[in-house]
Amino acid sequence: MGKSLSEIHSSVKIKSQSHFFLRLLTFTGPAFMVSVGYMDPGNWATDLAGGAKFGYQLIWVILVANLMAILFQTLSARLGIVYGRDLAQACSDHYPKPINYFLWLISEVAIAATDLAEVLGSAIGLYILFKIPLVVGVVITTFDVLILMGLMSFGIRKMEAFILSLIATIGICFAIEMIISKPELGQIAIGFIPTSMNTEALFVALGIIGATVMPHNLYLHSALVQSRYVERTNKGLKEANKFNLIDSVVALNAAFFVNAAILVLAAAVFFSTGHSEIASIIGAHALLTPLLGSTIAPIVFGVALLAAGQSSTITGTFAGQIVMEGFIGLKLRPWLRRLITRLIAIIPAVLVIRISGQGAVDSLLVLSQVILSLQLPFALVPLLHFTSNKEKMKEFVSNYWIKFLAWLAAVFIVVLNFNYLFDLIKQNISSPSITGILVRYILIPISFVLLPLLFWITFEPYLKKEKISKILQKAPGLIMKTKSVKTANDLSGKTENYKKVGMALEGNLNRDEQILTGAMSLLKSMNADVFLIHCVESVAGRFMGDMVADSAAQEMNEYLKSFAEKLSDEEIPSHIIIGGGEPRDEIVRIAHKYNLELIIAGSHGHKFIDDLIYGATLDNVRHRVKLPVLAIPVNK
Repeated sequence: MGKSLSEIHSSVKIKSQSHFFLRLLTFTGPAFMVSVGYMDPGNWATDLAGGAKFGYQLIWVILVANLMAILFQTLSARLGIVYGRDLAQACSDHYPKPINYFLWLISEVAIAATDLAEVLGSAIGLYILFKIPLVVGVVITTFDVLILMGLMSFGIRKMEAFILSLIATIGICFAIEMIISKPELGQIAIGFIPTSMNTEALFVALGIIGATVMPHNLYLHSALVQSRYVERTNKGLKEANKFNLIDSVVALNAAFFVNAAILVLAAAVFFSTGHSEIASIIGAHALLTPLLGSTIAPIVFGVALLAAGQSSTITGTFAGQIVMEGFIGLKLRPWLRRLITRLIAIIPAVLVIRISGQGAVDSLLVLSQVILSLQLPFALVPLLHFTSNKEKMKEFVSNYWIKFLAWLAAVFIVVLNFNYLFDLIKQNISSPSITGILVRYILIPISFVLLPLLFWITFEPYLKKEKISKILQKAPGLIMKTKSVKTANDLSGKTENYKKVGMALEGNLNRDEQILTGAMSLLKSMNADVFLIHCVESVAGRFMGDMVADSAAQEMNEYLKSFAEKLSDEEIPSHIIIGGGEPRDEIVRIAHKYNLELIIAGSHGHKFIDDLIYGATLDNVRHRVKLPVLAIPVNK
């Protein structure tokens, strides 16, 4: 598998000799692109409802949610920096292929739901500013792909600057709103103090927290941090983690200001005047002019909303690209990827608005947040497992306090999300409305599928360790002594006969280095040519076979050159072979084509835990070739 966001990977150079603040400035950017997900239109309704119904009472809830977001985004950035893989790629490395396809599918649905909120937010912004009908506004948002195409040509730093300008626009707009609305500063200060809540306040608080951590941002952040060229030394990684922590704290506190400002605005304008029923964006805008006596306030509100929708559009495109490439290895041009995602979002939006009218917008926004709530655990749980894995994170593995706080926050958010979903189902299961129909025929069936999958992902590492331990205690040589699957000791005394050796590498640096290290002493004792083999499993690879020449194949060719150089240092001749399609089929084909006499590979392949124990992938190969197979046990 290639590099995450290969078009921008390591494209920003860090001048190690420059001043501290210049280096910090160079690292600044990824977290700001992520932060727009925390202030997108999907969050506005819950903040408005909280301020309109309970005044300043729930500001502390937004603060707690923001602290959780900082923790999770910091872990996401650390995974990308240290492990060198984004979250989707890490999942692809770790989980069996069927699980990865399912995770990809629900991630795509969540990104489409995020895009739905962005579409509706932008459309409402156009309606507020220019009185463009919502249906027309939704269609107009399709063409923002042109903005993305223009930005992509200027590089990641220019795009980050554009996003930062949109965030600044949102911040300035709400600063103006604060000045016009004249909130009570003393009450704002009191709102930071946690207080007891009644049932209704608790429900709104759950909505605020549940809508805060966005699953696609966890994938996004782990990829964007890799746009910086970081030295792969302890010092370089430590500095990168430190600067990205600062970036995350500053950026997400900016998002906190926006969310808190929305709540404060609602408290100052609606709660104080007895309009506690306001819970929709359009309803809030309609009352700003009569309540504040200012024509500027609603315009500024619309500008902020439009900026929020457009900034989220760009980051949503990146997130979609990351999950598609990471989980299934399919790479599309960004503009095409954007167009497909946007069409998936606007079609239901147009249909629902046409059928149910403007009032259906709020139901669609609620639906988008429900979908995100469903997908969140499937991003959050793997992130916490991976960043707690010492083999992946080395000395940067999460310490016990971080693990405790992260799991506590994760359980808290997941429980809140599922509580929110349960209440939604209970309230709407008998409703004839569009929300009731969606709950009965989509939400409930999907929930019955997702719950067992979540259970498996949560406990998989612990079940795996226990299973491996028990099996290896009973038969410690089981992996290495399967029929026709040889060990280095089994091959001793016969090495002079092997002149052509195939070494199948997976594209994962950690595992491939283990394969090379495990086989090196044997290769040194031979007078053989080594054929470095990798199978590109992308759509193009499966279609083109060994003629594949897409970006993934080109990246793997460069990747294999580094292993060829290591063999050259030991005076071992090597050749690079790029195949396409199912690895076990390609290995057999290449073995026959080049008359290989020995195959060396990792002992597990890409399958589930039983394959890791019993060597099922290699077992499949050895049944189809009449030559020995050397299995090198590798760790995750």
